[in-house]
Amino acid sequence: MTRNVTFSLALIVVFVLGLSAVVPANRSDADSRPTAGGAEAAAVAARPDSHRLASAPDGRVTFVEFLDFECEACRAVYPAIEQLRREYGDRVGFVVRYFPLPSHFNAERAATAVEAAAQQGRFEQMYQRMYETQAEWGEQRAPKDEVFRGFAVDLGLDMAAFDAAYTAPATLDRINADVADGHALGVQGTPTFFVDGVRLEPAGYQDLTDALDAALA
Repeated sequence: MTRNVTFSLALIVVFVLGLSAVVPANRSDADSRPTAGGAEAAAVAARPDSHRLASAPDGRVTFVEFLDFECEACRAVYPAIEQLRREYGDRVGFVVRYFPLPSHFNAERAATAVEAAAQQGRFEQMYQRMYETQAEWGEQRAPKDEVFRGFAVDLGLDMAAFDAAYTAPATLDRINADVADGHALGVQGTPTFFVDGVRLEPAGYQDLTDALDAALA
């Protein structure tokens, strides 16, 4: 199976699974949404303190994903995003925004663990670990705090600092700030993608590359 066919199938899975990965839109948020694709929308989609997996030298084009680490659709599309980074990471900035869904029992905990790791400069490593292990802890109705703490141990983090960050209100505030921006942009499910503030509705991997190519042109 060719790479593009594989990723196209992954994106089809995203939209099948994504039907359940939806949260109700807040009317007050919807009323204040920035104009799609405008400078305001782009600024909301990627804040100066947003987590970046790649930063382009000129910063001209930015790809943003609002995600939930317990979302099966996000896990399905994760290899495609990694491939996009390999192909475009020297020309496009890749930004990750937290959007844990209330229906996923451990989604907020997972995001908190990733944010706690980010405070020690290990965002990407914990981000990857969550997707690589999702089948082990996802879709369960029991808290997986100790599982996530084990990931931090494996990454060699300062565990006193990790534990403090994991329980700190400021860490959850950081996650909720991403969620608020998602709501302001009309995000209702995960994964949701933007290029320079324009929301994408891809049916396959080619749609993602076409959007990036057009933005770079």
